[in-house]
Amino acid sequence: MSFQTSLVFVIDDDESVRKSLKRLLNSADYESEVFKSATDFLARAAHPGPTCLIVDVQMPGLNGLEFQEALIQRRRQEQLIFITGHGNIPMCAQVMKAGAVDFLPKPFKPRELLKCVERAIARSTEQRRRTAEQSEARRLLDLLTPREFEVMQLVITGMLNKQIGAELGMAEKTVKVHRGRVMQKLGVTSVAELVRLVQKAGIVTVQTSSGTKVD
Repeated sequence: MSFQTSLVFVIDDDESVRKSLKRLLNSADYESEVFKSATDFLARAAHPGPTCLIVDVQMPGLNGLEFQEALIQRRRQEQLIFITGHGNIPMCAQVMKAGAVDFLPKPFKPRELLKCVERAIARSTEQRRRTAEQSEARRLLDLLTPREFEVMQLVITGMLNKQIGAELGMAEKTVKVHRGRVMQKLGVTSVAELVRLVQKAGIVTVQTSSGTKVD
């Protein structure tokens, strides 16, 4: 399946629920797969495209909450919609705080669930876009030598070449050469573009000897 292909998974130990939800999803033109347990789902290879999981909270073996925690520990990116006939406010708050898209008590209206699925797929699509951008930004930054990376970190603070040279103990014209190579390797033409690329990569904060912080 391509990166753009979205897929909705239904995980519920009740066969009648699995069948009815699959019919509903098919009627809304969503591709879907059903599983009777969270363990069965985890045995499947992760889908590479936008993904939504409709998960029953109360299931034999790994329940919905434990399943959500397992996904988090594995750094999985699926978007979860919980459905349950035994929910309560603390449970709802717990799963939403952990990143769930919604928490629907049974019985729910089909239209309500489909709206949740739409939001989940949109969120998953955006999340994967950001992840792809981050990976590409980090790939580009990996092209820099250690010294170029140091110069780049100071450039994005707005420092002038002379100031960078003083900070790193090098001649101003040497800083200029490193700076030019940084811009060329990263394919940017301005400090603003450089800052955006570093932000996409998620570079951590560093601090210069003068106290300037770089986020």
